[in-house]
Amino acid sequence: YVSYWPIVEALYPDAQTQWANGQAEVRAEGLELFIKPQSTYLVANGRYLYVPDGVACKNSSLLVPVRVLCRALGATVRWNSGTVYITSGSGPITPGGQAYPQDSLFWLSRIIYAESGNQPLAGKIAVGNVVLNRVNSPAFPNSVYAVVFQQSQFTPVMNGTIYSTPNAESVIAAKLCLEGAMVLPNAYWFNGVGRSCWASRNKECIAVIGGHAFYG
Repeated sequence: YVSYWPIVEALYPDAQTQWANGQAEVRAEGLELFIKPQSTYLVANGRYLYVPDGVACKNSSLLVPVRVLCRALGATVRWNSGTVYITSGSGPITPGGQAYPQDSLFWLSRIIYAESGNQPLAGKIAVGNVVLNRVNSPAFPNSVYAVVFQQSQFTPVMNGTIYSTPNAESVIAAKLCLEGAMVLPNAYWFNGVGRSCWASRNKECIAVIGGHAFYG
């Protein structure tokens, strides 16, 4: 964890920061960065970058993981003999409008909302992890759309709630998952806690998050 401002200032001398809306707001040419205390993500150019242990605050300074911060700033990080070396890149992170595959974001945010819209953010991310774990497994279809609409897999597809407009946090969870946020790397199924299903009878329960049990 490092204090964000000295690194931002070193890499972007024209940067300006202010405290507004309960967060630090940083602006420089090509960069908008928002850092909120205790939040589990940074927002950089519309990109949502996961901070699993949360943004820390110490002696009035906001502290964030150096690799997450440098990713936002387009810099690289190298460790050598206990020293951290940071090298500037060609510019800050690519904006979200260019980075997120729109079809994947559309359906991932909808399945997250339909399955876990009332769950904590970690639970939403876990549902997104299940979908993307399937996409990356040869045992399942290889796109978000195909995984979501695979026959008899997700109740929201069968009852039509998959078409509901997702809430803001479900969209954020989808973006975090597409950025690589990982809560459950080995989960491929989930169900309501205590409910019987094929996975509960045949697979190991590896986690319970909110109202869902996850199986791998």
